[in-house]
Amino acid sequence: MADSLRRLVNNECCRMLQEKLETWYKDYYMNSCDQNLNCCCEIIELNSRIQGQLFTILSQTAQEGGHYAGVETIKSRLLPWLGTCFSNSSLGKPIDNNVSLLQESLEKDRQLRELSAAREREIQQLDSELNSTRVQLSMVQQDLAETEMDLEDTKTKSATALLAAEDEIIHLKNQLKSLQAQEESRQHSLAMVTDYERQLRTLKDEIAVLSAEKSVLQSRLTRSRSPSPDSQRSRASSPVQKEMPLSPLANRLSSVSRKANLLARFSDAYTQGRIEAQTLLKRYIDKMETVQRIIYIATVESFHVAKMAFRHFKIRVRKTLTPGHIGIESIEDIVMDYIICHLDLYDVQSSVNDVIRAMNVNPKISFPPEVEFAIISCFIKEICCIAFAMQTLDPPLDIAFGADGEIFNDCKYRRSCDSDFTAPLVFYHVWPALMENEIIIMKGEAVTKRGAFWSSVKCVNRSRSRSLSPVPQHGSPCKSGASRSRSPSPSRDIHTRF
Repeated sequence: MADSLRRLVNNECCRMLQEKLETWYKDYYMNSCDQNLNCCCEIIELNSRIQGQLFTILSQTAQEGGHYAGVETIKSRLLPWLGTCFSNSSLGKPIDNNVSLLQESLEKDRQLRELSAAREREIQQLDSELNSTRVQLSMVQQDLAETEMDLEDTKTKSATALLAAEDEIIHLKNQLKSLQAQEESRQHSLAMVTDYERQLRTLKDEIAVLSAEKSVLQSRLTRSRSPSPDSQRSRASSPVQKEMPLSPLANRLSSVSRKANLLARFSDAYTQGRIEAQTLLKRYIDKMETVQRIIYIATVESFHVAKMAFRHFKIRVRKTLTPGHIGIESIEDIVMDYIICHLDLYDVQSSVNDVIRAMNVNPKISFPPEVEFAIISCFIKEICCIAFAMQTLDPPLDIAFGADGEIFNDCKYRRSCDSDFTAPLVFYHVWPALMENEIIIMKGEAVTKRGAFWSSVKCVNRSRSRSLSPVPQHGSPCKSGASRSRSPSPSRDIHTRF
């Protein structure tokens, strides 16, 4: 019997019966009729198995007590229950209703117990949360009180700081006004100082120019008082003398003053020397175009020859000074200082001869055979001296390249008075433009006409024929019985500035 009871306990049929009842109750309204009937049949089958096992245990228990053991219990409890079951089975539906009501009451009691337990747990949890919330509320109230105190303190401090800031702003505004007044006075003083400095630089430049002119005049006076041509020839043959001057840098003119002096000389050559050379040439040439072409080509060739002579002169001076060079100063600076201090060693007459030889083979100009280009040798000499001295500047000055038939450039040239001001091309040049680092610093002069390109082509193709010559306006400089070979040109003094 004990084994059967143990198997019944371990079989968990009762628990399964209870779980199936609970599941059926929860899903009763969602199931269909067939599903509810199937659940009911399963529960009945399970209940019948449990009842069978219980009846087996009851039989075994009664057998263990003997023939008459448990008779009273069976009579008083089992038999009436069996009779009731048989009678109820004949009744049908009322018995089922009572069982279902009993089960519902049991289920409701169980649910009430679970709900009461859950409610108690929720109440306990809410009590704990309420206590923690009260603690947090007290802490928040305490923080709020502290924050209010801090806010009041901050308001007080802010009001004090605002008053102090307003006072400081007023003080700073006053300081700003005073500083602005001082700045205005300082700007006024600075403007005055700048004006004074500008005037001072102007005066210094004027003094430098006057000093340069004085030095030029002194050099002219020294050359005019030279004892003999032989001494001058021996002096010009060697670029470096045996005795160096005591202080060559003291005799060197500043770059600004030398540049101003050379620009003034170049301008004088345009306004005076060019006009005088034109006057000489017009005695033998009727056409003004040819005269102006001759002077322009003479100027260009003078610059070219003077630059070549400067390079050769510089090479000779470097070869002479390099063996005895001592000190930290570069040899180039020493060479340039020496050339600046000894510009009178430049053999300008040789350059004049080279210019005249170049002009004799130039196809753009034709000249009467009775006279030579040497009649403007003084003008050529002055241009050569200016071009040679311009090479000693830093940076050196040079003339702009010009070609007949080129497009007229307002930045480089001025139109001559007899030009066609609507023509875009240059017919021929009257005076070259002067440049410094490819930047025009002094404009030249050019003649513009329509059809300048084809005229320039014809001029180039035209040879320098010497079979015919125009009759000079003021008479020939040579005697009537002279041959048609070139005679020495008439002399004209154009003073150099060295």
